[in-house]
Amino acid sequence: MTERAEEELLRYSVSLVTQGRHRFYTLTVHSDVLARACFVTIRYEDPKMGFQRLLDKERAQQIAEYIDNGLGTRPNSVILSAQPEAMLKVVGRGKTLEFCGTQKSFLILDGQHRVYGFSLAKTSLRVPVVVYNGLSRKDESRLFIDINTKQRPVPNELLLDIKQLAEYETDTEQQLREIYDMFNTDSSSPLLGMLSPSERMPGKISRVTFNAAVKPLVNLFGSREAPEIFHALSGYLQAFITAAASINAKECITNPTVFRAVMLLFPDVAQRVQDRHGRLYTVENFDEVLEPMISGLRPTLLNKPGNASRALYSELQKALRSDFSLF
Repeated sequence: MTERAEEELLRYSVSLVTQGRHRFYTLTVHSDVLARACFVTIRYEDPKMGFQRLLDKERAQQIAEYIDNGLGTRPNSVILSAQPEAMLKVVGRGKTLEFCGTQKSFLILDGQHRVYGFSLAKTSLRVPVVVYNGLSRKDESRLFIDINTKQRPVPNELLLDIKQLAEYETDTEQQLREIYDMFNTDSSSPLLGMLSPSERMPGKISRVTFNAAVKPLVNLFGSREAPEIFHALSGYLQAFITAAASINAKECITNPTVFRAVMLLFPDVAQRVQDRHGRLYTVENFDEVLEPMISGLRPTLLNKPGNASRALYSELQKALRSDFSLF
């Protein structure tokens, strides 16, 4: 790379790629150059020509810390559109790209938070870059739409499922994974065959839904290990499923709204069991509390619950209280 101080012209080795009607250059550029030379056009700042979304500084800071920790790698390309200010041209028999690395030389089509993160990082690194040249604003907008709608993000269910392999799990995530896996594989599990660990499927409880519903309950169990938590929740869910089946709502537990509402109700029901039987959280003791409550419910409340788990929880809580008597 050579540099002319006055014009700040930079040179990088480059390859020319043709895809469909578009041609672009691939190269690697120093992160500090990208931080200096790139910009975004925000819709609210330029409603006629802007198409980018607002930058999230917290997200960019996380990228900066990831890079500065020395473990970070960002192999996916930042995609840019060269502006007239870049004075872009190919030299050296087509093998070198020359451009001006000053402000607003390149419009970011994809990777704005990475570039923002580079500007916050203390560490400099080489970044894969794709550069389009000679695009109109219409072309830039269409590419932005294509890039941001054609790509499919990795499902959260899969990310949770493989966190163990990456050794990225927190203690709570590990505990939730162990509990979920017991529900998924233990022959005594009332949810056997009703779970989908790595993807979202109709009629199945995903790992994301399970974790969101069960995580608030973990503190109730104190220092209890996963098998003990599984035993208590298993007894509770078995009693609920059996009682729900008695009003023709057997399959309702796999509905995310119902599952979250039922888990919200767990502390109320467990308190009743503890008051009557101490800490004997068996199917029979849970059934003693749940069966009278559920028998008075309309089946449609569980079979067609809508999307508001808190509202359903309130209905279940009312039913539980209305069934309560001192004698």
